[in-house]
Amino acid sequence: MASDLDTVTFICDQSGLAARLSHRRMFGEYALYLDGKVVAFVCDNQLFLKPTDAGRALLGSPTEAQPYPGGRNHFLLQDELDDPPRLRQAFEVTAAALPLPKPKPARTPAVAAKRTSPAAHRSRPKPGG
Repeated sequence: MASDLDTVTFICDQSGLAARLSHRRMFGEYALYLDGKVVAFVCDNQLFLKPTDAGRALLGSPTEAQPYPGGRNHFLLQDELDDPPRLRQAFEVTAAALPLPKPKPARTPAVAAKRTSPAAHRSRPKPGG
């Protein structure tokens, strides 16, 4: 079952992190980003926080579950949704414990244009000719 945008909006509002916490739709579910780092997923309208030692220290013995079939266990946050300061803190300690995402290689405009240009396809020699 796909998650509702209303659920994601509620979680983001509850965190009090404003524009620092953003979301992106992925395969009918959502990834939550804090300061550019993926910190959690919303799957089946449930919040799954990435597991870190810092998160475990804050949360104690959190319930762990897979956000999607075949996925690694994450911390399933439920009571924290009714405790905005704790939810915010869970996001912040998780983000602090995660590495920065690897930068994607930049495409130069000339390379990108060459790949998509119909002229690039016509200028190639035909096999056998």
